[in-house]
Amino acid sequence: MSGIPHDHYEPKSRAEKWVESRLPVIGLIYDTLMIPTPKNLNWWWIWGIVLAFCLALQIVTGIVLVMHYTPHVDMAFASIEHIMRNVNGGHMLRYVHMNGASLFFLAVYIHIFRGLFYGSYKAPREITWIVGMLIYLMMMATAFMGYVLPWGQMSFWGATVITGLFGAIPFIGEAIQTWLLGGPAVDNATLNRFFSLHYLLPFVIAALVIVHIWAFHTTGNNNPTGVEVRRGSKDEAKKDTLPFWPYFVIKDLFALAVILVVFWGIVGFMPNYLGHPDNYIEANPLVTPAHIVPEWYFLPFYAILRAFTSDVWVVQIASFFTGGIIDAKFFGVLAMFGAILVMALVPWLDTSSVRSGRYRPSFKWWFRLLIVDFIVLMWCGAQPAEGIYGTIALIATAYWFGYFLVLLPLLGVLEKPLPQPDTIEEDFNAHYGKADGAAEATPAE
Repeated sequence: MSGIPHDHYEPKSRAEKWVESRLPVIGLIYDTLMIPTPKNLNWWWIWGIVLAFCLALQIVTGIVLVMHYTPHVDMAFASIEHIMRNVNGGHMLRYVHMNGASLFFLAVYIHIFRGLFYGSYKAPREITWIVGMLIYLMMMATAFMGYVLPWGQMSFWGATVITGLFGAIPFIGEAIQTWLLGGPAVDNATLNRFFSLHYLLPFVIAALVIVHIWAFHTTGNNNPTGVEVRRGSKDEAKKDTLPFWPYFVIKDLFALAVILVVFWGIVGFMPNYLGHPDNYIEANPLVTPAHIVPEWYFLPFYAILRAFTSDVWVVQIASFFTGGIIDAKFFGVLAMFGAILVMALVPWLDTSSVRSGRYRPSFKWWFRLLIVDFIVLMWCGAQPAEGIYGTIALIATAYWFGYFLVLLPLLGVLEKPLPQPDTIEEDFNAHYGKADGAAEATPAE
């Protein structure tokens, strides 16, 4: 499975040989668990197991919730109340599913920014990165459609606003919007479409996760140094790696247990903290909420969408040269999807020959500012689209695009990197001291 030299599974008993010759599932599990993993992985690498847990949690709880949910505009809201009040453990199932989505997105954002800092997108892992971004897009689509299902005020008006973005596409937008909604407006056909897709997409995500894992098992894991595992022989590879089981499995499970303590605390004591109270009011097409706000994990891109008004000079220039085809609304849509696209293209935008940000002094500061910028965009997305908030969102949006399209290409040419270790073993020994084979432990950085 991996390009790193290592010991593969050899069946010993007659039964094992019989199974392995017909369905090599035991060998597949063995090679997955015993895959050589860079031994200097720090705690930023534990979020993969959190994401796998969240996906399983959302699928299992979602399947049970569907047994009691009715996808009809006249009964959807009441069916949610039925789940909360009458189904045994229904309130807990729903709260776990609701907050599980938030944990899922928290983990994926940390996972993405870790990859951006340590250069996990650089060759030969470009396809791994692209598949990861596809998973992220599927997550966003699934979460948005799931938010519509309770059929509260925020569900209805959020669906109205977001699906209205497709109508901004010149020439074909109205047809796409009508096809997506199943009619001229958000109604029963929309709810049925979203329910069906919300149920289907998690299985698409699961398939993409398998491809994602397969991809990085083929190229090998990245690590904090960005230095590749030596592949000359098994002995050399073993100096840089440890088997995934038991070292990293136990470490990941410990981290997952700690995170779940916090998660269950939120589910048990403040389950609605991240939600909006208006979603406990049944959807009413005749009453528009004072402030339509999506879930927190959409807020940065919602802020980018709203940042471009007809007063912004780039919008005016785009409108002038396209004869009004690109107006403020369509420009905002392009910017929102463009903000995700530049992340997907980062393997080709980053021109530095050094993979890890640990050895790039100037890059570190700009990257830290990118994290602050993301948080500022999140804050702006939660504020009314007026006054100073629009200006702040526009500045933060400019930095987001400037980081990927200007800073990353220039830093690769102008920045002088720090010396890198020659091997992973050298880095490990420098941080944690030299140890003998079996006595080596995983780092606790």
